[in-house]
Amino acid sequence: MAGGKGTRMIFDDEKLLLKYKKPIILHVVDSLKNSKCFTKILAVTSINSPKTKKLLEENNIETFDTSGIGYVEDLNSVLKNINDNVFVTSGDLPLLDKEIIQTITNQFDPKKTWTSILVTKNFLTSLGLESNFSVDFDNQICHYTGISMVNPEKISSLEKLIENYIVLDDKRIAFNLNSKQDYDLLGTA
Repeated sequence: MAGGKGTRMIFDDEKLLLKYKKPIILHVVDSLKNSKCFTKILAVTSINSPKTKKLLEENNIETFDTSGIGYVEDLNSVLKNINDNVFVTSGDLPLLDKEIIQTITNQFDPKKTWTSILVTKNFLTSLGLESNFSVDFDNQICHYTGISMVNPEKISSLEKLIENYIVLDDKRIAFNLNSKQDYDLLGTA
């Protein structure tokens, strides 16, 4: 997912172009490629991310344009066009690497329609991070990482969707950039 506005970042440029050794979006794409878990990588872009789209295309990454209305709407529009299992990740995970991707994909169960990867609130707090998107799972507060595994063929309606969860307290997936403070903390990670 590479089409967000990044409004919470308060930077002049697009969030996914921020550098952590290289532009964050390229770090995520390279981690996906290096994992050797996927037959295709597709970056979901929008009118909110024209420079990100240009950078991706210059690096031979296929893009899929969406309306840019919101994360859920953009993800829905792309899933309607895919007939294979999908590993969804936010483009703002600068510590993502091939090993954690392999760990996650090895736990994929295609019988489940949607599996979201979570971290516990305690773990997130220990890293100095916060998130507005939480769920109570297994008697603890957990937070979404921006990573999901989806079988789009089993989706008939997102309103009736049964979500499966996997908790993995790992900074490589917990550390997504939602604020300037997160980006500042990245230098200490």
